[in-house]
Amino acid sequence: MERKEGRRAARRSVPIEEKESFRWLEGADHAASVCAGAASVTVIADRESDIFEAFALRPERVELLVRAAHDRALADGHTLFARADALPAMGRAELELPAKPGRRQRTAQLEIRFMPARLARPKNGLRADLPESVVVNVIDVREINSPAGEAPIHWRLLTTHTVASEAEAWGTVDLYRQRWAIEQLFRVLKSAGFDIEDVQIEDKAPRDRLITATLIAAVCIQQLVHARDGGPGTLRPLSDAFEPEDIPLIEACCADLEGKTERQKNPHPKGSLARAAWVCARLGGWTGYYGKPGPVVILQGWLEFQAMKRGANLIMRRGDL
Repeated sequence: MERKEGRRAARRSVPIEEKESFRWLEGADHAASVCAGAASVTVIADRESDIFEAFALRPERVELLVRAAHDRALADGHTLFARADALPAMGRAELELPAKPGRRQRTAQLEIRFMPARLARPKNGLRADLPESVVVNVIDVREINSPAGEAPIHWRLLTTHTVASEAEAWGTVDLYRQRWAIEQLFRVLKSAGFDIEDVQIEDKAPRDRLITATLIAAVCIQQLVHARDGGPGTLRPLSDAFEPEDIPLIEACCADLEGKTERQKNPHPKGSLARAAWVCARLGGWTGYYGKPGPVVILQGWLEFQAMKRGANLIMRRGDL
């Protein structure tokens, strides 16, 4: 135990530039450069990026939205979590939680609290040029009356976004919830999908081209996941992720995959991305009866569709086959 504490103390004294977590600062700088023409850029991250330097050194026009990992000291001598816990509830809302392994679907009743805070500079392992404190807004979201046996939701968020009203607080919470889409995108890119981390290409140029192409494909899968439910006012055109010449093959697949029951019919209109998402889900093994198809299932169906497309194109080019 003493050696473990010693290693932790040693890590705290290491400059941020020598830590793996420095990638979060580099990511914000890169986002600012790549998105220089954007009206604003928001870096959304989980607990591992709760780093004082990230707030102190954030690039101009880049906002941060981070889930708090540390009960930080405040400039006035109090602590972050205790100060947030002492706030009165400032609003309530409901959140539909989808089912996932270990959790049933439910409607969560949430309370929100928010406040400005000045985070004190930590004592260890920091650059000498950092300020004594940084100003952030704190948003505390917690579930009330959670079902027995279910872990209640509790998010403590730190952000540089303006949070002066309940509406702005809930809006920032909605923004944080988009982090799940980011997690799903990387899930498709990594071992659950394209397994891009195991690519054995050492040359930078071809490796970067492959990563870029894979990222485009992963974004396509996310578009299909987001489109899968369809519904009035939410339908996206098929052209968001497919070529116009893909429509005949999509319709042929649809005709082949539809069953006799209503649940096995494609409910979405022709030319919509939702209709193509249904086809990819069915090609990926979804029956239409249980749950909603996730990114891995839709990825498998999308890959099957691409293989069918290559075969159809080959037949068209070689009329003698």
